[in-house]
Amino acid sequence: MALVGVFSGCGNGDTLERFDGPTMGSRYSIQYVKHRTGPAPAAVQAEVQGILAEVDRQFSTYRSDSDVERFNALAANSCQVMPAAVLELVRVGEQLSAQSDGSYDLTVEPLLNLWGFGPQSREEKVPDAEALALVRQRIGHGHLRIEGDRLCKDAAVEVDFNSIAAGYAVDRIAARLQALGIDSYLAEATGELKAVGHKPDGSPWRVALEEPRDDRQVAERVIEVNGYGVSTSGDYRKYFEQDGQRYSHTFDARIGTPVLHNLASVTVIHPSALMADGLSTLLLILGPERGWDYAEKHGIGVFFVLRDGGRFVTRTNDAFDRITKGETQ
Repeated sequence: MALVGVFSGCGNGDTLERFDGPTMGSRYSIQYVKHRTGPAPAAVQAEVQGILAEVDRQFSTYRSDSDVERFNALAANSCQVMPAAVLELVRVGEQLSAQSDGSYDLTVEPLLNLWGFGPQSREEKVPDAEALALVRQRIGHGHLRIEGDRLCKDAAVEVDFNSIAAGYAVDRIAARLQALGIDSYLAEATGELKAVGHKPDGSPWRVALEEPRDDRQVAERVIEVNGYGVSTSGDYRKYFEQDGQRYSHTFDARIGTPVLHNLASVTVIHPSALMADGLSTLLLILGPERGWDYAEKHGIGVFFVLRDGGRFVTRTNDAFDRITKGETQ
């Protein structure tokens, strides 16, 4: 995810604390304003790391002992008791799948593996029609159902929460910081973030949105954020080319292939980092027209970057502009 926190020095009597570390195959970073009577920074860091470790144990597709991977290893017509968090995100995935007519789907992991983008991938290549047809029989949120505290499947589906798990983790961290009496912070995990309040000198948290370049990171636009989650999804880092065609890791689950439109990246601003995370992926899948119409219909603040020949052009809607200007209406 192409998001970078931009910060300045401190003022007043409060201090600006920072820490970071590895998580989910990437990095996390926390910046927050410590009041004189607040918890010790080491205690705050331990709380954050505990949340991230729990999310990894539940949702990681890169460790065989995670709750998700144990479920993925089950045969068709099987059930497994799942943590409440996993069931919550299954319901979120069902909602996003329904709202995108099945284009967004949590069960695309076999497709990712087949095309060379998943955790069990061997080679990046366009699969043959027979292999694709076989895998597509295992794709679809309709193969999942929740029975009490169990997640069940009627086909050998494999779920992948990478499009919403980091946003969920950020919301969990934000809630924990608030519970600890920390009311000003910028919490980020794998590029998904949420910013609340202000820095000690009263200046806002600022976030740089990245221009989609394959060779280096370039700040395209810097925005001020207070009380919102921010997520960017793009197709410009994970892709391969074959026979002159570019194939990205962003899939339309309805047809089982990567999207081929000219929408390069989508940034979403939403009160929930979880929803910003999922919606940025959903809109990227839907593309420049359907995605824009969806955002306008649901009042979602968006920043689109589109390919236009050999250059990129950007587009924002009124909801995005109002939020980044601090307007409530």
